[in-house]
Amino acid sequence: MKIDNQINLETAEGIDIQLTPAGIGVRTLAFVYDLLIRVVIVAAAAIALSFAGKMGIGLILIVVFLVEWFYPVVFEITKGQTPGKKSFGLTVVYDNGLPVNLAGSLIRNLFRAADFLPAFYLLGGVCMLLSSHNKRVGDYIGGTMVVYKEAPIRMSYFSFDKQQKVDIKLDEETQKSVIAFAERSKTLSPQRQQELADIMSPITQVTGPEAISHLKSIAANLVGKT
Repeated sequence: MKIDNQINLETAEGIDIQLTPAGIGVRTLAFVYDLLIRVVIVAAAAIALSFAGKMGIGLILIVVFLVEWFYPVVFEITKGQTPGKKSFGLTVVYDNGLPVNLAGSLIRNLFRAADFLPAFYLLGGVCMLLSSHNKRVGDYIGGTMVVYKEAPIRMSYFSFDKQQKVDIKLDEETQKSVIAFAERSKTLSPQRQQELADIMSPITQVTGPEAISHLKSIAANLVGKT
């Protein structure tokens, strides 16, 4: 049972890493930021080449093609993020957490044509809304995803009333979810805590404020707090 879309991966070296996929809202803002930069580049090229006649028109079309299709590729393979993504703390990685390379970046960006269908990136938007990792078509085909560059802060301290004996067997994923809830509780509003606690009611067998206290107590038991 997961209470958020955070992804936990284990590297070949046995190191656990956490990735948090970026949602459609922040990715749209990053896209608009990059779009404005591309427009400025094309406009500057158009002004500079406006006096070259027909040859200038041909050169402008080449600039438009290069900027549209290779602007994101160049930044993603050199820095892992376009200026727009950088401004919002996002980066592009493979599904296994490794940095994206030329092949992956080319694939995910060439398939933006599919994401655009039938208009205004409608297919890509719907695909992201239906994806647990907020992937568009290009991400699925390229095996990539857009994540937050810096992992969310994990709290090492949380308060609890008393340790609660765990009467049911919890699998590893569920244990991580319970502990994550307790650690993040100080950064969550009471309403959000209640919402998440109610989702995990199959574990606590209770709902309401008592569920929050119960979950924190179980977490304290799992991490050995006294």
